[in-house]
Order: sequence, then structure tokens, then C-alpha cells
Amino acid sequence: MTMIADNLHAVAQRIAHACQQCDRPVDAVRLLAVSKTFGPDAVQAAFDVGQRAFGENYIQEAVEKITALQALPIEWHCIGPIQSNKTRLVAEHFQWVHTVDRLKIAQRLSEQRPAHLPPLQVCIQVNVDGGPTKSGVAPQEAAALAAAVAALPRLQLRGIMCIPEPAPDFVAARAVFMSAKAVFDALLAQGLPLDTLSMGMSGDLDAAIAGGSTMVRVGSAIFGARHYPASA
Repeated sequence: MTMIADNLHAVAQRIAHACQQCDRPVDAVRLLAVSKTFGPDAVQAAFDVGQRAFGENYIQEAVEKITALQALPIEWHCIGPIQSNKTRLVAEHFQWVHTVDRLKIAQRLSEQRPAHLPPLQVCIQVNVDGGPTKSGVAPQEAAALAAAVAALPRLQLRGIMCIPEPAPDFVAARAVFMSAKAVFDALLAQGLPLDTLSMGMSGDLDAAIAGGSTMVRVGSAIFGARHYPASA
């Protein structure tokens, strides 16, 4: 598991360099380690060298991992699509959700969040570039959804998340991320106290940081190439 420690160090340096390149503080961007398809041992290895926030896409797999590692003070983020029949699992096991794109899902998460737990931290997923295979609310609909989610009990709206289509180069990628930042800024102007712009992954985190990201979701650059099970 030395590889994971080395990779985490390299990713931290890459984030710091990207911040310096656009005159942002080095601590302006949080790292979310995306551990989907990797077992508890890989999460433990990253935890042992200081990583505390982990993102999971597949809810059932994540719940098994969360249960196995429940003794560790890990902050678990749901970053995959959420079906209505999975909202209770998400509400009961995760601290963060990045993929709310329908009021119905937010309402179910609010209703099913256990009273003894802190509010569920929520980002709205926005389809900033209209990618046909991507989830997310359209940018022009983000304000209405954000206001509705912010009014729900047991949830705390923190910001927005996006997964743009791959761009041909750094400049094009940065432009798309800047359009997401514009949506974020419009929600701030609406009076919502947001602090999280979740965007950027292993291949484009530098452009995302230049575009204003405050949280990058990095998996393969930390844990290596994924081998997806047939059921996934």
C-alpha cells in the first residue's frame, strides 16, 4: 500500500501547484479520494497517511465498506446517482451527497436522515455543458432547485457539483468549469451561504482548480486503474 501513500503525496503536490498557478491559497481545494471498486484495505491505507474524506459511487458497495470501517472517523461522500429506493441507505450512512438533481430525492433524504445525526451536507449536481449522458439539473434550473433544497430540514446545502464532458485541452476545460463557477456565484448572489464547488477529477483537476473548484474528486491517480465487476 506504499503506492497509495506515494500517489496521495503526488496528488497533493499537483493540487498545490495548480493553486499556485492561479494565485489561489494552497489550502483552497479539498481532496476527495474516490475509493469506488477498491476494498477497505485501500481506504485504510489512505487513511493511515492522513486522508479523511472518501467518495463512493455504488451505494450498496459503499455501505459494506462504511460498516467495515465504522471505527474510523471517515467523512463519506456519495458521488454516484441515487435512485429513490436507495435514499434511506444514503441518508443513514453518508455525511455528504454530491448528486442531488431532483427535489424528490432531496425530500426523501431529508425525511430519512436520522434525527441523531448531523444534517446531511448536500451539493446539487448541475449539467453545465448539456452532456447527453450526464445527470444534473440544467444551469437555468439550478436556482429554483437550490432554494427548495435549502428549505428542507435535516439537509444543509453546501454548493454544486458537475461532471463535464471531456474537453480537448486545458483552455476548453477551464472554460466549462468557469461556467459552473458562474452558476455557483449566481446562487451566492441569491443569498445562499454556499462554500463548495465540487468539480475536477484525475484527468482535469488542474483546469477545474483554475476554474474555481474547491473540492476535487480523485480516484485512479490515488488508487490505480479500476477493475469494474460485471454487476457494476
